[in-house]
Amino acid sequence: MQENLQSTGGQDHSSPPVAADMLIVLCTFPDAETARHICSEIISANLAACVNIIPAVESIYRWQGKIEQASEVLAIFKIAAIGFKQFETELLEKHSYETPEIIGIAPDQVSGEYLKWVLSER
Repeated sequence: MQENLQSTGGQDHSSPPVAADMLIVLCTFPDAETARHICSEIISANLAACVNIIPAVESIYRWQGKIEQASEVLAIFKIAAIGFKQFETELLEKHSYETPEIIGIAPDQVSGEYLKWVLSER
């Protein structure tokens, strides 16, 4: 992935950043207190520029052969794509779920100034 980022121009510092240099990462947590605590640690460690916490989502999923339903908290992180592995490692260490949802989505379009800010926070 690093080679791909460099070929798109953003992370090699020789050309302007592009949307693929950033990821939007979704992750659910069991409750707001846990989400706030872990998200604050992730921000403090400079692994994400920003996180939005959505306090109430209803999740329905299959787990170990059963249909489950749970109230959860959704966090939406904005990170530099090049830092995903470190971000993922840290989140997995802190998260209480056996298999937490960690989904990175590359945006198609990002405001230039916002993109520069996200990438500068790494």
